[in-house]
Amino acid sequence: MTIGMTVLIILVVLLAAFVAVFLYRLAVLRRGGTAAILRVTPAPGDTGWRHGVIRYGEGSLVFFKLSSLRPGPDSRIERQGIEVAGRRSPEGSEFDIMSEEIIILSVKDRGSSYEIALDGGALTAFLSWVESRPSGRSVRGRRL
Repeated sequence: MTIGMTVLIILVVLLAAFVAVFLYRLAVLRRGGTAAILRVTPAPGDTGWRHGVIRYGEGSLVFFKLSSLRPGPDSRIERQGIEVAGRRSPEGSEFDIMSEEIIILSVKDRGSSYEIALDGGALTAFLSWVESRPSGRSVRGRRL
């Protein structure tokens, strides 16, 4: 086998792997969730916003970027540690990717801070999810 043929086989295998990862990520995103725009703060100016999908679980919220090939979630926010620090409307160049109906929440989670941009329905769902979390003092235990 020539060197050219070996290189071609390697390139075909790499391309097949890339396509497989892309299709897997597409399948993960199509399973549903809420459209959101998220950024990790502090971020300079109006930069760092990423479009994606958030999914609510019993213990955490996970965020999947639309432009990522990572097999798992790109960010995870734990439900028990979450604190909504404030809300605001988009400003400046944020209007390039957001409309006036969007609300931006400042969220903290045990040392990490984020901004999440949500529309009205998604904002209601997020706040309901946060407010309905179990109290940190309540402990469910099973008797053995």
